[in-house]
Amino acid sequence: MTGFKEAFLDFAIRREVLLFGEFKTKAGRLSPYFFNAGLFNDGEALRQLGEFYAKAILDSGLAFDGLFGPAYKGIPLAASVAIALDRMGRNVPYSYNRKEAKDHGEGGCIVGAPLAGRVLIVDDVISAGTSVRESVRLIRAAGATPCGVAIALDRQERGSGELSAVQEVGRDFAMPVVSIVNLDDLVGYLTGHPELAATLAAIRAYRERYGVR
Repeated sequence: MTGFKEAFLDFAIRREVLLFGEFKTKAGRLSPYFFNAGLFNDGEALRQLGEFYAKAILDSGLAFDGLFGPAYKGIPLAASVAIALDRMGRNVPYSYNRKEAKDHGEGGCIVGAPLAGRVLIVDDVISAGTSVRESVRLIRAAGATPCGVAIALDRQERGSGELSAVQEVGRDFAMPVVSIVNLDDLVGYLTGHPELAATLAAIRAYRERYGVR
């Protein structure tokens, strides 16, 4: 596990964004962990989060020309990643959508830079993939090309079928999903923390039952 991944997990646990216990998922499963990116909710946290996204994106080697943040959670994420990338020497445009089109002023539903070239979607997680599908539609309608998705955590967990939501996005749109960390990274992290042995055992059992490879 690369250094920024371990640092991100330390960060998420410290901020209580990543919690351990027993949590019911939308699918009705009892998960031994819960991740809520909405709790990165102050200036310092958002700055650090943007830096972790930027490191993961650059580390992936993915080619892109701009960023797109789907409303609503993706809006501050895309902005923070654009700022972090600029500090790392890569200045790229970003844009986001409104939930409802505006019929006055600049009009339309896209705010920010015009969508052009290869556009990377930035979101917190992929659950059902609804946000990604809508983002792909908007990007293509503007004449640009969706080239990938960047998320904070890939749970590597089956949806209604044999594939995870992340794998379905890769299959349906033929584009990669870059995550800061995934469940395998979390298992590796916990292995190095003996005080969390019970949590590790619960997560391994959960992965055995619901995980994908």
